[in-house]
Amino acid sequence: MAAAVRVYISIGSNVDRERYVRAALDALSAWFGELIISPVYDSEAVGFDGSPFLNLVVGVDTSLSVAELSKRFKQLEADNGRRRDVPKFSARTLDLDILTYGSAVGRIDGVELPRGEILKNAFVLRPLADIAPEAKHPVCGKTYGQLWREYDTGQKLWPVGFSWQGRQISHAAG
Repeated sequence: MAAAVRVYISIGSNVDRERYVRAALDALSAWFGELIISPVYDSEAVGFDGSPFLNLVVGVDTSLSVAELSKRFKQLEADNGRRRDVPKFSARTLDLDILTYGSAVGRIDGVELPRGEILKNAFVLRPLADIAPEAKHPVCGKTYGQLWREYDTGQKLWPVGFSWQGRQISHAAG
């Protein structure tokens, strides 16, 4: 059996958001056990006019391959009503992306690692920096905490109150 590797996964939803984020957390918990969960953020849709998203990042330790993770995540999205017959930038019930797979770099099983969105989108970088501030981006070598401190694109995020399985994951700003 392969050694476990730390994987960071982004979760987003802008349709019945709380329901689908909770469904994703339930499935990930069933598959991987203990989850490292970032605060949950409200963010504007990027790339299209649409309802705001809820976004967060989850860390898991797994011995599953990138291909197996990708297959499971696509099935979980489909099971939760994600449609693939619509434009890429459109509303979605559930979006799960592998951000990093250990320190892997390159195209692995059809997945580009680390995911480019880490350096581009606040709704990915901020929650990743929240749960892994000292972890280093495998290409640029900077920590996610440092990358977030240097980040400046004008994308806005708002922490929101969110609970899951009786546990308060995050609190609204205020």
